[in-house]
Amino acid sequence: MNQPCRQPLLPAHDEQRWLLPCSLPPETSGAVPGGGTLELPPELLAVLWRRGHRSAAAIETLLSPPGAPDPRQHFPDLVRAEQRLEQACRQGETVAICGDYDADGMTSTALLAGVLQRLGAIAHPAIPSRMAEGYGLNVAMVDRLAAAGIGLLITVDNGVSAREALDRAQELGLEVILTDHHTLPAELPPHLALLHPAVTPADSPFRGLAGVGLAHVLASGLCRRLQRQDGLAIALDLFCIGTIADMAPLVGVNRRWLMDGLPHLGRSNLPGLKALQQIAGIEQRPLDAETVGFQLAPRINAVGRLGDPLLVVELLTTEDQDQALDLARSCETMNRQRRGLCDAIEAEALALLEADGPQRPAFLLLAQSHWHHGVIGIVASRLVDRFGLPAALLAGEGNGRLRASVRAPSGFAVDRALSACSELLLRHGGHPAAGGFTVEAAQVSQLHERLEALAQQWLSEGGGGRTVEPEALLSLERIDREFWQQLVRLEPFGIGHPAPIFWSAGCRVVSQKLMRGGHLQLLLEQQGQQRRAVAWRWQGPEQVVGPLDVAYRLRLDRWQGEERLQLELLGLRASGGDEVVLQRQQRTYWCRRQGDRLVIRNAAGLELEAPVASGTKAQAANALEASDQPDQRHPYVQDLFREAAMALGLSF
Repeated sequence: MNQPCRQPLLPAHDEQRWLLPCSLPPETSGAVPGGGTLELPPELLAVLWRRGHRSAAAIETLLSPPGAPDPRQHFPDLVRAEQRLEQACRQGETVAICGDYDADGMTSTALLAGVLQRLGAIAHPAIPSRMAEGYGLNVAMVDRLAAAGIGLLITVDNGVSAREALDRAQELGLEVILTDHHTLPAELPPHLALLHPAVTPADSPFRGLAGVGLAHVLASGLCRRLQRQDGLAIALDLFCIGTIADMAPLVGVNRRWLMDGLPHLGRSNLPGLKALQQIAGIEQRPLDAETVGFQLAPRINAVGRLGDPLLVVELLTTEDQDQALDLARSCETMNRQRRGLCDAIEAEALALLEADGPQRPAFLLLAQSHWHHGVIGIVASRLVDRFGLPAALLAGEGNGRLRASVRAPSGFAVDRALSACSELLLRHGGHPAAGGFTVEAAQVSQLHERLEALAQQWLSEGGGGRTVEPEALLSLERIDREFWQQLVRLEPFGIGHPAPIFWSAGCRVVSQKLMRGGHLQLLLEQQGQQRRAVAWRWQGPEQVVGPLDVAYRLRLDRWQGEERLQLELLGLRASGGDEVVLQRQQRTYWCRRQGDRLVIRNAAGLELEAPVASGTKAQAANALEASDQPDQRHPYVQDLFREAAMALGLSF
């Protein structure tokens, strides 16, 4: 069975906290105003309305984004960078492309190297060692490149914080084109030209570009300047791979270019991409964002974590099919090693937590000198998935120092937490969901105390736990190929526009089986309709007892030449049946369905009722608009009826 390299852990259903979506206002009647002409199912329109797409025009823009504007009007230094690279191509100059060892950095490097080679320059990829040198351009690299006679450097996915290295480049007379999307410092290092999303206008569609997107802007502009179309296709191919692998937000030109590039990606002329598809066993299928993210990206990322990232650059730039296949096999080998390392470190981390006793800390901090730096971030993410708590894994760096990767659930800001501990750290960086730091071993105990206090405060304010947040109710009878085809119209999915999370209420468990790898397979039934569901890395009881409410993403599973729709479970809970309890503004209400009526009782025993609107997809609260009872027409009461209808599975 084809499945993602790291599926999110599904915690036991008695440990989950469900947050149902807001009820739709009555004027929508379950659809977006003006959205009927779009011919989308009402459940999808409800998802889009809740995400802020509340007009037909907004949805049309999502389904068919406008083309990218002229980037020269958005990047002030783009023309200068193009002119300098045109000179390098016409003169056959050697150009160093200084990248990073993550997927964004490797694909950015390969993109510019592949295009420049085709346009006449000599591309010299240069990526620092994750283990020996760490992130970004450094002085030693600059010295080596200058000694090799190279006079022009392009940074990709790094550079704006490499002040010392770029000061050295200026001393040696090297010209530098900076392309980076990380936070700009108050004072920029010396450079010839800068391409960065932050220098574009505030409403620019280029604002969401990752490093590979900036490389695509530069390479495409150069191809058009030199009237060479052969570089445009490979630039778009590698843009798609890098953007998805780096989980860049799918907004603005990212979305437009992915929609342009993905339909052709499976027919790419790049031998390296063909070889990766062959090794992954997906050469006979179209490549969508999910397939790239779960099948190709992990094989690329594994090399950056465990091996030499230049292997990936060579794979994605070679024109030799046999060499490409050999390199793809090396990627596959390292990906298997990566999986084995992750599983071993995770098992060891869980054993350490268990050895500390049943009382779990609010901030999980675990250290072992022999853990591999390249994969501890993945294992930290697994711990967050399992426990719903922030986690840091530390590995030895030598000289009495430890290097850490930190991950956290939504609401706990990693970057702010590390900044609050900055005097205890040698180095640190990151963003709200993830970060890293280096620390002296002698400071680890005090650091853990500080982070524990921050996490305890976060928990006391309502943080923590594993929340399940479905976006629309979907009955099992609605799940068919026609619905799937409409769902596909909303692709590509990713950061900023994820695949929708649906929920179905009152499902009976027909059969269940624990599969190899610890995955749970269920056959669910609702009103006579049966659907297959899978809970990856199941941690709940051996036997699941219904009836259940299930939250899931809808997937098309391909197995042994067959395609079938299945539910990829994200949450389970015991179904409330025909009665639920609502907590609203510090008040408790008991809500039940009684025949064709919806009844709500307050703590004083007073009851209000309303007819349940006819039709399986109608909103029960809509009937209140025709009611002649004043109590039921009050906005608070109407909102309460809509929330009750949502909780009972009567409205989507």
